[in-house]
Amino acid sequence: MTTGAVVAGGRSTRFGDRDKAVAELAGVPMIRRVADRLAGTDDPVPPGAARAAGGDPVVDELVINCRPDQREAIAAALAGTALPVTWALDDEPDLGPTAGIRNACRAAPSGYVAVVACDTPFVDPGFLASLREDAAGHDAAVPRLDDRWFQTTQAVYRADAMADACDRALARGDRKVVAALDELDRVVVDDETIRSRTTDRTFTNLNTREEFAEAEAAIAEALGTGDDDGRE
Repeated sequence: MTTGAVVAGGRSTRFGDRDKAVAELAGVPMIRRVADRLAGTDDPVPPGAARAAGGDPVVDELVINCRPDQREAIAAALAGTALPVTWALDDEPDLGPTAGIRNACRAAPSGYVAVVACDTPFVDPGFLASLREDAAGHDAAVPRLDDRWFQTTQAVYRADAMADACDRALARGDRKVVAALDELDRVVVDDETIRSRTTDRTFTNLNTREEFAEAEAAIAEALGTGDDDGRE
């Protein structure tokens, strides 16, 4: 059993005067696109288009982490989603993704949690499934491209181990997710392995309206051509 946790508690400061989590991306709220990709009910957009649009869900249920003031709008965006939803609210907002991941792990019904940021609408569900396999018997499986940080908001964690590690990091005043990660028995999925399974587009996060426009163009292109091998 695996829970999909969508972390959405940020303030969207670079996006303007609205919450990017529920901003429409090619006609669908962005967080709904992320949830639908995990459920196998999204548009067939690469990478992992076949699994995103017509495959079995890669998780058994969803946990949505957000601030209390976001819940109503996010619930509306997720209405009718194919997976059951549990809420993990940030009772103390603005502590960053470490607190968000901790809260999601605490609320997760399953032993392992596949964490995804709400602003990654091209997340490859097949890649997440492969990370779940990597994590078996460990506390975490975390990808890392050669030229980037650990991708801690597209990773799989053992729920209780990660929640406890996040608690300890926050108690020390360290809000970086890697501070919690350093305490875990983790598998690091390296650049070569990542690229053998997917493309780095799976990690693309949208922060500005310009990035939204670029993503909308990419979605339109993918749907217009119909030419996808699931890896593009």
